[in-house]
Amino acid sequence: MSTWVLVRGLTRERRHWGEFPALLQAQLGPAQVLTLDLPGNGQLNAQVSPTRVGDMAESCRVALRERGVTPPYHLLAMSLGAMVALAWAHEHPEELRGCVLINTSLRTFSPWYQRLRPRNYASVLGMVLSRDTAENERTVLEITTRHPTVDKSALLAEWVRWRSENPVSRANALRQLWAAARFSAPRAAPQVPLLLLASEADELVDPRCSQRLAQAWGAALQCHPTAGHDLPLDDGAWVARQVAEWLGAQHQSPRKCLL
Repeated sequence: MSTWVLVRGLTRERRHWGEFPALLQAQLGPAQVLTLDLPGNGQLNAQVSPTRVGDMAESCRVALRERGVTPPYHLLAMSLGAMVALAWAHEHPEELRGCVLINTSLRTFSPWYQRLRPRNYASVLGMVLSRDTAENERTVLEITTRHPTVDKSALLAEWVRWRSENPVSRANALRQLWAAARFSAPRAAPQVPLLLLASEADELVDPRCSQRLAQAWGAALQCHPTAGHDLPLDDGAWVARQVAEWLGAQHQSPRKCLL
C-alpha cells in the first residue's frame, strides 16, 4: 500500500486541506493519506519555525518516523510545502516514489516579482505583522481562492476558529516567509518523478514559475484555467484526478499549458 504525505504552505495547517484528503483517497484506492503540520503551524504552533526549508523537510521526516510510518512515500505539497518536498527529494530521493508540487516557485528559475506578485507585498506583510485574526484570514481567503462554488463566509469562520485555537506567532510567520524567500533548489532535477500543478488565475504566485520549473526539469505539468493559489480548495476533485492520471502514465511526455 502506498503512503501519501500532504504538506501545506505558509502559516497553514492540516485542517486547511479541507475535503481534499478524502477526494484524493477516493481516487487512489488502497493508499494511506497522511497530513503533516510544519513546525510553528497547527498542532506544532508552539515550536519554532526553521529558517531553512531543508530543516522543515527534516522535521517532516522525523514526524513520520515517530508515527511509525516508514518510507517510501509520495509527497503532495503546495507553495512553501512544495519547497519542503523538493528539499526532501534532493536530499533523500531514495525515500520518495514521487512528488506532486502545487503552485510553487524557486529562486533558481524565477525572478522575485513572479515568485510573489508585487501587488501582494503589503497584504502579506500586513498579515504577518497584524494581530487581527479575522482580518488576516479574510485577506488570505481573498488572495488565494477564486472558485465561485466556495462558500467563503462559512470557510472564513472556520479559518478564524482554527487560527484562534492554534495561533501562529508573528515570529514564526516571519521565519517561514524568510525561509521561502531564500530557498534555492539545485538546477538539476531531483531523481524522483514529478508532477507540477499550477493555477492560471493564481493571484499570489505567477503560474509561469511552475512552467519554467517543468521545462527545466522535463516534469509533467497540468494547469487549471480558473482556480486560485489554493488549488486543492478551489477544485480538489480536479487535483485528485490529475494525480491519478499521472500515476497511470508517469512515463508519458509532459504536457505543457499555455500561460
